[in-house]
Amino acid sequence: MASRVAIIGCGKVAQLHAQAVQQIPDAELVGVCDTQLSRAQSFSGQYGGQPYDNVDALLRHSNCEAVLICTPHPLHEEPTVAAARAGVHVLIEKPMASSLAACDRMLTAARESGIKLGIVSQRRLFEPVQRIKQAIDTGKIGRPVLGTFQMYSWRDEAYYRSDPWRGKWATEGGGVLINQSPHQLDMLQWFMGEIEEISGYWANLNHPYIEVEDTALAMVRFRSGALGSVVTSLSQKPGIYTKVHIHGSNGASVGVQTDSGATFVAGMSGITEPPLNDVWTIPGEEHRLAEFEQIDRTQFAKVDATSYYHRLQIEDFLEAIRDDRSPLVPGEEGRIVVEMFTAIYRSQQQRRPVQFPVATEED
Repeated sequence: MASRVAIIGCGKVAQLHAQAVQQIPDAELVGVCDTQLSRAQSFSGQYGGQPYDNVDALLRHSNCEAVLICTPHPLHEEPTVAAARAGVHVLIEKPMASSLAACDRMLTAARESGIKLGIVSQRRLFEPVQRIKQAIDTGKIGRPVLGTFQMYSWRDEAYYRSDPWRGKWATEGGGVLINQSPHQLDMLQWFMGEIEEISGYWANLNHPYIEVEDTALAMVRFRSGALGSVVTSLSQKPGIYTKVHIHGSNGASVGVQTDSGATFVAGMSGITEPPLNDVWTIPGEEHRLAEFEQIDRTQFAKVDATSYYHRLQIEDFLEAIRDDRSPLVPGEEGRIVVEMFTAIYRSQQQRRPVQFPVATEED
């Protein structure tokens, strides 16, 4: 029997979710919801599903068993809590929310209702990223002792004008940290382990037409004693690269370039270059970089990378529901990313390192 899926929020990223659902043989898009009924109707005409302009009506009448939350991230909480209380499983686009308090309310609703709550972080499923995780888990680099995330990307004024909620503290909640960096922040903590403290700085260097930061730096201390660094920026025109590198206690290093040039923008750009391992110094495997690149370029040519990895994660989430197991990225791990960018914002404000766990705004 096909899994009955609905989408809440019919903006740009929702198109990737709808395309992914269409590619899953045992999934059916039964409903789509947007506050603008005309947009929901247009989206329905393209991808299927009954259109709604009210979340409660969608939950009452579509008979969906899972919803994909594709609203702007400051608006993730309300439909997530409503779906959980209706007994419907929830997969949320990154980031989980713009505040820790919202994350906690969503997690509480999920626990109380017994539903699955997952966070989209489809870059974990990139083949070179999986290769790094396997190398770490099998001890090929010893212990991870140093992790770095570097993003030199670009967003122009047209990007911010494309959606009026972008670039404002009140409606976006932040800038490069909260919008463009969550995937790599997630990878960093996934590879390196639990965080002890973060100190950081942020600034708007060359985007005077937005309120939020376009650049941020951070230093991370992990509970294992390992160290990490973050340099993330949208101030390099037209964009250079995005990389995550992990260095081990035996001296070996592994890395991935997840993006070339400016990072992908859903609904506005395509993915033209595959993610590739760019560092691999594991003893006896140093020569394998060329082999990995050939494998990954061949795979990239076979799929539509804009929706393929979303499809893999949505499939995992639907299987987690059927098998009653945790999804690939459970809500608790999505909350860690919100802790990370919250800590960087607070560190500059308070002029000190921020300890983990990070207190919620209501504390």
